[in-house]
Amino acid sequence: MALEHAILVSLSERSGSGYELTRRFEKSIGLWWNATHQQIYRVLKRMEDAGWVAVDQVAQSGKPDKKVYTVGDAGRAELARWLAEPDPSATARELAVKIRGATLGEPGAVAAEITRHRDAHTDRLDAYLLIEKRDFPDPSVLSGQSLHQFLVLRGGIRTEQGHVEWLEEVLQAFHHDA
Repeated sequence: MALEHAILVSLSERSGSGYELTRRFEKSIGLWWNATHQQIYRVLKRMEDAGWVAVDQVAQSGKPDKKVYTVGDAGRAELARWLAEPDPSATARELAVKIRGATLGEPGAVAAEITRHRDAHTDRLDAYLLIEKRDFPDPSVLSGQSLHQFLVLRGGIRTEQGHVEWLEEVLQAFHHDA
């Protein structure tokens, strides 16, 4: 996913200037996606050139005109395409943006993507749990390198458990909302 998609989701929620987008990224989308002021302005220019966003010049007293960006038809089409596109390598931040933008496309396609990722994380969790059971049957006796290996494995287990729980929560909410 590109920053473009996160910006399209944000602008679909509410039009805004580059400065306003930067503030939004700091407060909400930025929990999942960090973007600098300069990055946002560069991407907005590319999006404008591609016809994904339209720009309205708003006169300001004593200041340069403010550019307010809105999503155009081509941007809505790109967002709908991206939301429906399966991506087995999507990160948690990419899934978070897809979840946030689900109603801007086909929520069922986003739910199918979430299901695929939940299942992949479940499979990885199961593999980690088997490794734990096989290689570390009694963690209380571990020390040195084997303890450190076990601790890393436990981090992987807890990470996968967190992903599975979150994605299950998302799916339950999607089904409840349907």
